[in-house]
Amino acid sequence: MKKLFAVLLAAMLLMSMVPAMAATEYDVLEPITIEWWHAHESQFDEQIKYMVDKFNAENGQGITVVPVYKGAYKDIDSEFRAADAADAVPALVCCNTSYPASYGAAGLCEVLDPYIDAFEYDVADFGEGLLASTSYDGEQIALPYLISTQCMYYNKTAADAEGIEMPKTIDEMDAFLEKATIFNEDGTTKRYGTVFGGWDYWYHEMLFKNNGVQIVTEDGKTDVNSEKSIELNNKIKEWIDKGYAYYAIGSGASSNMRDLFIAGGAFSVFHTSSLYTTYVNRVNALEDEAARFEVGMAWLPGGSDGESFKSEVGGAAIFIPAKASQAQKNAAWQFMMYMASPEINLYWSDNTGYLPTRGSVVDLPEYQEYLAKKPAMDPIIKMASWINPRNQNPAYDNCGNLWREALGKIYNEGAPVKETLDQLAVEIQAELDSAK
Repeated sequence: MKKLFAVLLAAMLLMSMVPAMAATEYDVLEPITIEWWHAHESQFDEQIKYMVDKFNAENGQGITVVPVYKGAYKDIDSEFRAADAADAVPALVCCNTSYPASYGAAGLCEVLDPYIDAFEYDVADFGEGLLASTSYDGEQIALPYLISTQCMYYNKTAADAEGIEMPKTIDEMDAFLEKATIFNEDGTTKRYGTVFGGWDYWYHEMLFKNNGVQIVTEDGKTDVNSEKSIELNNKIKEWIDKGYAYYAIGSGASSNMRDLFIAGGAFSVFHTSSLYTTYVNRVNALEDEAARFEVGMAWLPGGSDGESFKSEVGGAAIFIPAKASQAQKNAAWQFMMYMASPEINLYWSDNTGYLPTRGSVVDLPEYQEYLAKKPAMDPIIKMASWINPRNQNPAYDNCGNLWREALGKIYNEGAPVKETLDQLAVEIQAELDSAK
């Protein structure tokens, strides 16, 4: 596979690094070394090295990219904002797909439209939803390059053996959890039916949105304390209190949840499709072969109306800081085109769990090979048209985190549902009003 990618990438680099039109203002005129700040964990070290080394060796313009790991998305966000305030930004930054709106509102990103026009870069190949996710006020300020969506991972081996079907709607969750949960003789939970990823509101957000609850409504308000929201939160709290599920939050929540699932302590988990390969590799690496199982993937349960099955775009976008020098920006644009190319998109998808997001990817000969190796991705890819942009309100991420923290108090600390949600609504509205 790597040999095939090497041939494809060499040809792609030769074409993408030469402007289709005279664009002197955006040309790389002399050798330059730039930093790319990213949030990709150590399991992606091999892929980062392969892609960056190939670009550095073959770009033909003297561009040397130095990848710098800055921690999780929230960490890189803090570091970037501090660097911007100090006028010491890198040439290129990756960010969670929830951040572009707030960056655009603050003028932190370079507007990419002139570069796109100068190089006749085919952004339409991404599709409207992904472009909307990386735009602000009608201007392209970032590019999507590692895209995922919410999903449920589950133990398909156990599902087949025990006759467990994944829930298609929220109304099917009760029966699903009753069947998927196993208790010890003393009444404690031996195997949770599911685990909600509570360290990031995005993982379970669509359970609410598909059932008519919006953290931030279109008119800039909130209905987190609506009658339907109270009903849903009472139901989820009931599942948690019964021992069917738990809300993973706090230090180490992500790794602890993954470890529990891999060890058989959870039948399913709410997580991101980007970690498919990580889950499969971890399960296949278990020393006890009898403990290994097939990892399945399912779309999140939809609305009780049986028609609402939307999900949201996740993963990472890539952008050029507005305060970078023009020489940095020009070099960063070359690397940005490369990282968002169909070939690199498929390389990422093949080696991780990120989704093929370029329409032209399906025309590559490696695409069918990719599907053959990752059959569990097929139902997710087939439903990709249901993946929507995230809310573009600049205050949305702050509001989402307030919501996430409030749910943690309800589910894990016994806080009263209605009173907690009423107070949350006041806090979210204040956040929205201050962002106007």
